[in-house]
Amino acid sequence: MRTRQTMTVSLPPAMIQKVEEVRKAEDRTRSELVREALRRYFEESSPAVAATEAELAAIRRGRAQIRRGRFVTLEQLLDALARPTRRPRKKRT
Repeated sequence: MRTRQTMTVSLPPAMIQKVEEVRKAEDRTRSELVREALRRYFEESSPAVAATEAELAAIRRGRAQIRRGRFVTLEQLLDALARPTRRPRKKRT
């Protein structure tokens, strides 16, 4: 079973010439070059996830806190999580 399909594309002569120049310089096939160009186009034109305005605002607030030195390191966080949150109390009689 084929894992790829063939697609025909029409390009102006100047673009074909540029494709050939780049292909030869990079020692790649036309297919490799076009696949990479399409991958880059898809990544730039349609990001996987777009942050909401609320998420962007939270990121800005967090960065401001970091600039002010208000943060804990991962080591500090893990240490705090490992400690018991409550001390056992003495039993009342």
